[in-house]
Parts: sequence; C-alpha cells; structure tokens
Amino acid sequence: MDLLLIEDDDAIAASLHEPLTRAGFVVNRFDRGAAALEQLRDAPVDVVLLDLGLPDMDGYDVCRQIRATSNVPVIVVTARSDEFDRVLGLELGADDYMVKPLGARELIARIRAVLRRTGSPSTPADGRTTGSPATGGSVTDDGTAITVGPLTIDHRTHRATLDGESLALTPKEFDLLGYLAEDPGAVRTRTDIIERVWDANWFGPTKTLDAHVAGIRRKLGDRQWIEAVRGVGFRLVAPSEWPA
Repeated sequence: MDLLLIEDDDAIAASLHEPLTRAGFVVNRFDRGAAALEQLRDAPVDVVLLDLGLPDMDGYDVCRQIRATSNVPVIVVTARSDEFDRVLGLELGADDYMVKPLGARELIARIRAVLRRTGSPSTPADGRTTGSPATGGSVTDDGTAITVGPLTIDHRTHRATLDGESLALTPKEFDLLGYLAEDPGAVRTRTDIIERVWDANWFGPTKTLDAHVAGIRRKLGDRQWIEAVRGVGFRLVAPSEWPA
C-alpha cells in the first residue's frame, strides 16, 4: 500500500521509514506541504501521515486542502499535544491524531485501524475509487468485518464464517486469520505476524506459527487459502476453485 509521509524532520522520517516498509507500506516522503499536495494530486495514495509543523505551510492547511479533494485517510503525527490542537485536527478531517514521540508498532496499528474503518483503498471526494484494492477483499461500512470471497471475519463479534458456517477458531487462530485477511494477497513476514498476533518479545518455539497456520487450513478445508512463501512468511489467497 502506498503511504505519503509529510515530515520535515529527517531523523524522525528515517526512524519511521524502516518499520513502515517492513509492515508492507511503500513510503513516499516529502518535507514540504506544497510539494506533498502536488504529489498527491498527481498520484493518489492509500494513507497520509501528516506533521503539523512544516516549514512552508501549516499542517492544518495541508489537511484542509487534502479534504477538499480527497477522502484519503489522514493521520496527524505531531508534537502539538494540546486538546485544542487535537480537536482542530479532527474537525478539519483528520482520521486520527498521534503525539510525538511515538512507537512504530502503535503507529502501524493505528494506520491499520484507520484503514479498516475507512474501508481502504481511498476514494476521492467525488466517489471515484483510487489506489490498489486488496485482491478479493472488502470491508464493511463500520470497519468491523472483512470479507474475502465466502470468508467473513467479524472483529466486533469475534466470529469467522465460511459460506455462512461458523469456524471453530482459537483466539490466536482468529487473530492470525484476521491479520492475513486485512490485505489479501499481500505477504506477511513471519516477524510481522509474530509481532502482531503474539508479541514483539515472543521467545516461544518458531513452529508455533506453523502449527496455527496448519490448524486454520484444516478448519477452512483447503490449504490453498493460506500460501507459504518460502523464507518470507504467509499470505491469504483465493483458492483456485473460486469463480473468476
């Protein structure tokens, strides 16, 4: 997914680039608001991270101009922590507001949550779809359920169904399947899966992930649902017998 990072601090931008890239985002960074707006007009993206303290224009103006032409999700990332600033940012159309310093894991989790709520990919204000939709996937209007073909994962009810039939998943199996379903077809590395579904400090056996994948495949009734990418990780894919 394409991410536009508008941040004038080189050190902060560098600290965010690696974890965002590892999480599967293609990061395009600008340190000026005007240049970022011009780029956004020429090449729509899936999500914007916006600093407010830019050297050429205030970040609020950038947010206002983005909202005038696009519904792309915008997350403000700034050192301004006053309630007034938070409220103003949200009222101008930001989808979330985070205060520096921040952890990369929380930022990535917030990005994914916003994308689920807004039903990424982004759409311009006139309703035309832009960006690259996740293959075979859709998100409900309230952002709580993900549908991939006959498979539905509802985070609100913590229930997964296949062709309308409930799947008897363990909590970890549900979390793992839900994570893979967030971006069908995208490869999730073993490290990213462990950090997201278990914990960054997990020191358990490496076969734990494989055992959970095997369990999910068995319950889905077709191992084609979850494809192993040798040396990298796993991805959720459409079984070959799906109708085109």
